[in-house]
Amino acid sequence: MSPAWWQWAATRGSLTRRLIEAGAPRRFQVRLLEQRPDRPRRDEARALGVATDRLVWRREVALCLNDRPWVMARSVAPLNGLRGQRLAGLGERSLGHWLFRQPGLERGPIEVSADPAPFCHAPGPWGRRSVLRHGRFAVLVQEFFLDNMVDDLALPAR
Repeated sequence: MSPAWWQWAATRGSLTRRLIEAGAPRRFQVRLLEQRPDRPRRDEARALGVATDRLVWRREVALCLNDRPWVMARSVAPLNGLRGQRLAGLGERSLGHWLFRQPGLERGPIEVSADPAPFCHAPGPWGRRSVLRHGRFAVLVQEFFLDNMVDDLALPAR
């Protein structure tokens, strides 16, 4: 992985904030693709420490600059930890914007992969995921950088 990509993949803070800064003056938007209760995939259940037959809150979005998707994101959180979080009302607002304002937020290790299968089915050079925790609330955030981002920022392919 090139140093330019490592700076993106290893970011422990808000990816939303980094995208907005890197994409300026382009307009940032979140395109909500799907949000609903669902069953986690096996790898997601393992990462969150829940059974595969438990219901989770699943949200899939495209993070876009000037209507061009730069990142596909899939977030999964156990329903039993969502009390009082009101995440269903996020709509086309960034989950990261909400998460990184929470005091005491802890991010687990970041797993980086060049294989899109664990993250989403989108073309691009790298994906990453990690579990973020705030009290009883835990969410697995999976992000895959797309070729549009590579082109628009003139990043190396790998």
